[in-house]
Amino acid sequence: MRFARFVHAAGVSFGVVEGDGASGLTVAEISSLPFEKVVRTGQRWALPDVRLLAPIFSSKVIGVGRNYAEHAAEMGNEVPKEPLIFIKPSTSVIGPNDAIRIPSVTTQVEEEAELAVVIGATGARRVDRAGAEKAIFGYTVANDVTARDLQRKDPQWTRAKGFDSFCPLGPWIETELDVSDLEVRCEVGRDPNNMEVRQIGRTKDMVFDIPTLVSYVSHVMTLLPGDVILTGTPAGVSQIVPGDTVSVSVQGIGELRNTVVALD
Repeated sequence: MRFARFVHAAGVSFGVVEGDGASGLTVAEISSLPFEKVVRTGQRWALPDVRLLAPIFSSKVIGVGRNYAEHAAEMGNEVPKEPLIFIKPSTSVIGPNDAIRIPSVTTQVEEEAELAVVIGATGARRVDRAGAEKAIFGYTVANDVTARDLQRKDPQWTRAKGFDSFCPLGPWIETELDVSDLEVRCEVGRDPNNMEVRQIGRTKDMVFDIPTLVSYVSHVMTLLPGDVILTGTPAGVSQIVPGDTVSVSVQGIGELRNTVVALD
């Protein structure tokens, strides 16, 4: 099932995305949070008639660094012996078609295409692998936007990863998906109809798999319903600049597109 959060004429709602193909999709409003029993209100819109938001509220977004060996190598780093985690603030989250806003303090901002894990209603605190799997509600697409020059300059990554708009999420949460071997792709271009492929990877190449990541993080901090874990990016990260459109897609979920603008 695909859950979205969206704006319509009467306000903001959660809904279930139904149908096949880009032109035939509709969103059916539900009366509760996605974690709860799904009750449709009877209201339904064609997907092009609503504006999608980031699909979930998160108290925190946890990133995982160097979780693909080829990406670690392109950054000149070794593969970590245990998951390398960091925090992106909730204020960094934006939704589909929102603008990534680049501040003047950085001169090298890069995209990072990622599969994201959404934690479900039970949350997770000090869980094992089996408990981690039960704690997962679903999956969405993420772009771990990073100010690479600041990441190299600062001893920790909060500033480089934490600017407002540096965590696009969407377009929706997919709850029924085998994520063991999915393509993760990023395309960038000035013309949305003529994009350059920057990243192609597969989730099977993660250094630490998803149950391992969820369990590991849950032994550091309590994961609350709606929290998001970014699972790392494949090789091929490159600079994005104002005027670009960035498309991140994960096989079986969908596409997340964002424009890039200058903040100042």
